[in-house]
Amino acid sequence: MLKLLSSSSSCLQARVHVQGHRRTCIRLCSSISISTNPSSQPFSLPIISELIAKQHWSELKTHLKDSNFIAVLHQLFDAGADPVLILRYFSWSQKNFNVTHPLELTCRLLHYLANAKKYSKIRAFLDGFVRNNEKHSNSSIFHMLSMCGNQFCANSVIIDMLVLANVKNMKTRLGFEAFQRAGDYGFKLSVLSCNSLLSALVKENEIGYVEYVYKEMVRRRIEADLFTFSIVINGLCKVGKLNKARDVTNDMKAWGISPNVVTYNTLIDGYCKKGGLGKMLKADAILKEMVANNVRPNEITFNILIDGFCKDENVASAVKVFEEMKQGLKPNMVTYNSLINGLCCNGKLDEACGLWDEMLGLGLKPNIVTYNALINGFCKKKMMKEAKELFDDIMNGGLAPNAITYNTLIDAYCKHGMMEEAYALHNSMLERRVSPNTSTFNCWIACFCRQGNMELARKFLLEMEVRGLKADPITYNLLIDALCKEGESRKAERLLNEMFKKGLSPSHVTYNTLMDGYCREGNLKAALNVRLQMEKEGKRANIVTYNVLIKGHCMKGKLKVANELLNEMLEKGLVPNRTTYEIVKEEMMEKGFLPDIEGHLYNISSF
Repeated sequence: MLKLLSSSSSCLQARVHVQGHRRTCIRLCSSISISTNPSSQPFSLPIISELIAKQHWSELKTHLKDSNFIAVLHQLFDAGADPVLILRYFSWSQKNFNVTHPLELTCRLLHYLANAKKYSKIRAFLDGFVRNNEKHSNSSIFHMLSMCGNQFCANSVIIDMLVLANVKNMKTRLGFEAFQRAGDYGFKLSVLSCNSLLSALVKENEIGYVEYVYKEMVRRRIEADLFTFSIVINGLCKVGKLNKARDVTNDMKAWGISPNVVTYNTLIDGYCKKGGLGKMLKADAILKEMVANNVRPNEITFNILIDGFCKDENVASAVKVFEEMKQGLKPNMVTYNSLINGLCCNGKLDEACGLWDEMLGLGLKPNIVTYNALINGFCKKKMMKEAKELFDDIMNGGLAPNAITYNTLIDAYCKHGMMEEAYALHNSMLERRVSPNTSTFNCWIACFCRQGNMELARKFLLEMEVRGLKADPITYNLLIDALCKEGESRKAERLLNEMFKKGLSPSHVTYNTLMDGYCREGNLKAALNVRLQMEKEGKRANIVTYNVLIKGHCMKGKLKVANELLNEMLEKGLVPNRTTYEIVKEEMMEKGFLPDIEGHLYNISSF
């Protein structure tokens, strides 16, 4: 069962007995004589015990009519009654007579059960105790357990199950606190309770606590298992702490535990979600490491990589992984959906249609995700007739279009000026009781912002709020962009401040759009203030930021300052893009100004 129970010798070796706990200065759990209670009436303990054992509760109730229930409990303890029998009486008196048993009696009962090795009973009892407990803190529970008995093994078992009970009842913080106090008291916990706590902390995104528990497990010599490492690695990958996740993988190997397919999949998924060329290369390297270590990749492994490459707009690598997958595994619906979506997003509609046919040939039936991906592909190619035909096929195939389906088509109709079709589809969406979401309204707001019709954009914004939907950063980016293009950057900045009030985090797009608006108006001071605010919020200037500011200064004739910004950009390791070269060429060199890039590894002629 629990490893801490496997050997009594491990308990004897632990340095846990704080000298004060060994003393019996006050025996809170000592027996209380029934004769001391004037309300108590004489009764036969053997009869009481027999009634409890047979669960003849009505007779017991009659027999104990004028007795003190807590005094009876003390008598059962003193008589050395069976722990299960005492537990039955404890629970019955609590449930039927709302008796509030003192914490010391609760702890005494737990000790009796632990000494009798009634572990399932302890688990069930603590589950109810934790669920209903609003009175006793972890501190008082630990203190009373220590006062009621200095049996290290028993206390360790009880506290271990207390941690589990807290986690089971979704009281993770109390479980974490119990874990901490167990370390202070020197109680030995099992890997089972630690894993449950770690898993709950990961679900609640408390990765800092996950790291603490993992380090404490190592310090306390709680032997971690495969599940421990997998949970910790998953948590670290979840928040993008990939280097730490790799360190834990190395710890795992040092403990003699080999990573399995789940471990590798978690790491690969972490790098794929992080994105970027470097991260995707590392994800691919982990796949190779996996194969080298004789761990066979499964469908999930390949699906993660294919989806990662597609989202990174590296469809060629995704196709390569897809072909590699087919050498030993059968691609499933998830595989085809990821690849079809990736191809459609990159304008490779013919290849996507080829995969659609291949999928059908394998007997795989397209689902709504497949249809949505292909409809998006047709919309990007302005093939609205084919997109609508696919939309109609959804119903014919026994599927139902969802909000994404409608949003994709509404957005495409709006972009192509097909407003009647867009309105008709919106009404159809409402008739079919498909609830519009924030993205639906963003499609309309974007449409009217492009048309310069801010009145209609605000109308849809108001309707969105009436429906109980909240504007997201994309909504604000659209409105800020539209206002900046109308020369209303001050109003746009008010929206930025509104985002902060609503707890939304502006993106680089938000800040860069506002900076661009101010630069177009010639208000460089305001643009630079926006940059300062952006950096104060923890977002460093990116290549777009520098392009906007360099062009803004060039337009005001401040070419030397623009040149300084160009050098600053290069010093920070940012690589100039096509827009940078165009700005330098058109706004500097063609105006007779030769930029001085101070020995950076760029040839002026390349600009």
